[in-house]
Amino acid sequence: MKYTFEELPQAISTLHEKVDRIKDLLLENRSQNSQRPRDDLLTIGQAAEFLSLSVPTLYTKVSRKEIPVNKRGKRLYFSTVELSDWVRSGRKKTTEEIQQGTIHSPTDSTIPPT
Repeated sequence: MKYTFEELPQAISTLHEKVDRIKDLLLENRSQNSQRPRDDLLTIGQAAEFLSLSVPTLYTKVSRKEIPVNKRGKRLYFSTVELSDWVRSGRKKTTEEIQQGTIHSPTDSTIPPT
């Protein structure tokens, strides 16, 4: 495209608007990607480091089927999302949560009345 000298200000203005729109789209895309948890695959060594466990301990947990794992050939792969969920599933209740649960839960029927 060829512009005359008089058309240059309008062309620059149009280009500036388009660049701003592209910038806004990129920022929107980045914010959407940062809200999604990354689901990277880890090797046995990386997973052991991620969980702060030794590699032999992790192999033991895999053999006992205690931990989520993907196997491809002879290699083991671990999903960071699944490992995080696995760690969270082992959460212990606080004393306050236990006490609140006993207040709201029905009486255990296996205990005979006195």
